[in-house]
Amino acid sequence: MYRNRLIKILVLLLFVITNTVSAQEFTEENNSDEKDIKVEIKEYINHHLLDSYDFGLFSWTTDEGEHKHFGFPLPVILIDGGLKVFSSSKFHHGETVAEVDGNYYKVFHNKIYKTDAAGTITLDDHQHPTNTKPLDFSITKNVTVIFLVGLFMFFMFSRMAKSYQKNNLMPTGFGRMLEPIIMYIRDDIAIPNIGKKHYKKYMSYLLTVFFFVWIINLLGLTPLGVNVTNNIAVTFALALITYLLTTFTANKNYWKHIFWMPGVPGPMKIILAPIELLGTIIKPFSLMIRLYANITAGHIVLMSIIGLMFIFKSWIGSPLSFGLAFALALLELLVAALQAYIFTMLSALYFGSAVEEHDDH
Repeated sequence: MYRNRLIKILVLLLFVITNTVSAQEFTEENNSDEKDIKVEIKEYINHHLLDSYDFGLFSWTTDEGEHKHFGFPLPVILIDGGLKVFSSSKFHHGETVAEVDGNYYKVFHNKIYKTDAAGTITLDDHQHPTNTKPLDFSITKNVTVIFLVGLFMFFMFSRMAKSYQKNNLMPTGFGRMLEPIIMYIRDDIAIPNIGKKHYKKYMSYLLTVFFFVWIINLLGLTPLGVNVTNNIAVTFALALITYLLTTFTANKNYWKHIFWMPGVPGPMKIILAPIELLGTIIKPFSLMIRLYANITAGHIVLMSIIGLMFIFKSWIGSPLSFGLAFALALLELLVAALQAYIFTMLSALYFGSAVEEHDDH
């Protein structure tokens, strides 16, 4: 028990220290530009939140001023007059132009644009690029992590299922830790909100989304720099699945309460029907925004507090900022599980309203 606590504390310390060192490296790189320190911190936070075309673990600057990266490239997949597949190492972390089959591509603000050999990017009056942007199906860092977490969950639950078969429905090993969580999702989330009659057909999705969001959020607290759920496209996809399951598994009572509510005067039914229909879209939209906003805000606040160390530059302010960052990192452990729980519980609540029978209370 104490060893587990020690491991958690060491991981949190490693997370805070790694981000502190990275922020210091970023500050040192930009000192020659004589930028305001607050602008530098803001740029670093924005860089930390973005997805990338390579999986960078950490970086350092040599005595000669050369910036070194430690990580590995990922495949870039573009459709631009045909299929273009190449390694992201051609971009050299966004510093160079990639030439593929006579075409030139450049990463600008974390997006790939078609350009010339010099890497020219033209901007309009609103500072938006006017270059052609090819269809991008690249395997980015976030996509890689999603695949790895999916494989990890498949392996984890496959092993757990086999252990149940071999040991007369008794969990062994890692399954002993997973079983109470699974039982909690079944007994305290699925059954109360969906009902005993229909909960089984939704359990696979509820378990998947809970563990996926939880594991992804925990990875976001490690020095890997993984920020999957602060990408609104990811939370949109999760909310869309909840919406589609709710819509296509709903019974006639669900639609009757939307388009022709019982016990409501006729004129009011006509007025309320569009509002109720809009509510079916607003509910998953709130799921998307809640998960995205909470995770993004947590990262921004944590990195901002770490940045205060470089603003104070004193023996009083810097330790206080470090201590506050460490306390917030502990709080983020709770937020990681809480957001997974809220997403799962609200999804179960929507499923329950979709399959509710006329005689249910």
